[in-house]
Parts: sequence; structure tokens; C-alpha cells
Amino acid sequence: MELHNRTLGQWLEHWAETTPAKEYIVYSDRDLRFTWSEFNKRVDDMAKGMLAIGITHGTHVGVWATNVPDWLTFLYAGAKIGAVLVTINTNYKQSELEYLVENADIHTMCITDGVFDGSYVDMVYTMLPELKTSQRGYLKSKRFPRLRNVVYIGQEKYRGMYNTPEMLLLGQNIKDETLEAAKARVNCHDVVNMQYTSGTTGFPKGVMLTHYNIANNGFLTGEHMKFTADDKLCCCVPLFHCFGVVLASMNVLTHGCTQVMVEKFDPLLVLASIHKERCTAVYGVPTMFIAELNHPMFEMFDLTSLRTGIMAGSLCPVELMKTVDEKMHMRVTSVYGLTETSPGMTPVSYTHLTLPTNRE
Repeated sequence: MELHNRTLGQWLEHWAETTPAKEYIVYSDRDLRFTWSEFNKRVDDMAKGMLAIGITHGTHVGVWATNVPDWLTFLYAGAKIGAVLVTINTNYKQSELEYLVENADIHTMCITDGVFDGSYVDMVYTMLPELKTSQRGYLKSKRFPRLRNVVYIGQEKYRGMYNTPEMLLLGQNIKDETLEAAKARVNCHDVVNMQYTSGTTGFPKGVMLTHYNIANNGFLTGEHMKFTADDKLCCCVPLFHCFGVVLASMNVLTHGCTQVMVEKFDPLLVLASIHKERCTAVYGVPTMFIAELNHPMFEMFDLTSLRTGIMAGSLCPVELMKTVDEKMHMRVTSVYGLTETSPGMTPVSYTHLTLPTNRE
């Protein structure tokens, strides 16, 4: 099968030109919708903002956030100008954060409020006490000399940090020609994403992944599952992991379909999003599918639009896959992979694991 040489930015621009009015990203719970054209425009505006604060080809940009609407904006904006997006586990604590920031040579850190048991804002201030007295863009940290900027993903303002509206405003000072020149320097074999291993046998290690690597892995995964531009994928797995950023986002990016996002996993929200948007696919780890199947309101939702999906991340019992097949009307694909291959090795569908049913 032929592989593609497009960068992530070129894939985005391809669909923005080919199907500009088609919905690309949807947050069904808040009725937030971006067409391919609208999202591509936002990405270009953010890319200019990144250039304005000193992010260039090869710069490492950390994103520490749940699946918020602008997570993918920062990924693709960085990709367009040759920056490397470093994904940060949303469950990291203080010591893990500080290890990664130093190990990954992060230049700009993009954060949200945090999760229920930890404030990212507080942890960043603990890591960077100088931030509260630093002018934005002029951070000088003794412990982290490479770190120059912190960006808050959202409207709120914090001392020493840019926020999303300010990034977009700064981008207005950058000429279109400057952005185009930055785009021209990027090729598909440049590193675009840095993912950290779990560190179960030692310290986590950063894996350098190229446009060519993750885009084609996403493409081939989608081909196995017979994805087309008519599909709608409900993505409730975290974007910081290869499950969300490659198997989900790159699959959608290379097939021109719609990505229905869930910011934080909630089985009720997943079921409601599938029902409302008529999703054709959903991903999850086994415990996510168990939570959905066992939700007391499960029978209230029409899931007959589903046809496929991925169950991965841990051992996938055949009986669970069979139950998902029967009650959620979908053929389950189980994927084994490694962060180092990002990932998608040996995709196996439920039909290959058990006796065939009568369904065609």
C-alpha cells in the first residue's frame, strides 16, 4: 500500500481546500463545531502567535491538558512551523513534570487548570517561582534555562503567562509571508511529536516521531477499519497518548472524517455523543467499554450508527469484545502497539478472535 509524504499541516490544508464546509471537530456536549476550513484558519492564526513568541523549527512545545478544544490547535499550529509537540501525561505530579520539562528541553509550556486532584497552574508556579515576577516572554529560570514561555490554554489570565486570546492577538503582527516561509522549511521526515514511555523499567524516555511516522500509522489503521470521509469517530481516549493522537487523530486527519471529542472520559457523555452525532466508531480501553455497557442509562441511547472501533491499552477479554459487538453494534479491533512505534502493530478484529456471526 502506498504511503503518503504529506506533513500534518499539508493534510489539514488538503481537507480545508477539498471539503471546507465539512465538520471536522465537534464537542457535542457544548455544541462547539469547527469545519475543516474554520479549524485550518484557527491553526494558522495560532501558528503566527507561536512565531511571535519565539517558537520556530525544532522548538519543543509541551502540552499539559485534557482533551480541550485547542489541544489539537497547538499540535497542528506547531506542526505547520516545524515545532515538536511534547505530550505530557495528565496524571503527572510535581516531580514527574519537572523531570519531563528538563529532559525534553521544553521551550514553551502550554497548560490548563489541571485535573480534579492537582492544579497544573500551582505546580508550574512551584517549578518556576520566577514566573510570578517575570514579564511574559522573558522568563529566566535557573533550573530550566531552556524554558522561556508558559501559555494558559483558555481565557483566564495568570502572572507571567500568555493565554489563548493573547497568542492569537500577537499572531496578527506576523505577516502571512513569514508564516509561509516557516511552512516551507518543514518536510514529512521532520520530528513533529515527542511522546514519553511509561517508565515501568526506569525513567520515562522521550520517543521522537515524525510527520511521516504518525500520519501513515493513522492512515493504515483507518484503512484496516475501512474508514472513509463519511465516518464520525468518538474520541474519548486521552490525546497525550498515542491512542488519542495517532490512532484517533491521525486516522481522522488522513481520511477527512469527523472527530467527535470528549474532553474527559464520562460514560454518559460518550453514549450521548454517539447518539446525538450518529458516530460510526468509538475508541476506548476495556474499562471504558465496561463503564459504558454498565451505565444505568445505556438502554436509552441509540448506538446503531456504530460499525467499528478500537479496544486497546490493556488486555481485551474476548467475552467483553463479544458483548460490545452485540450491544454496541460494532466490530471491535484490538491493537497492540508501543510508544516507540507509535503504535498500531498487529491490529486484530473481533471476527478474527472468535467464530463468525451471521452479520455480514
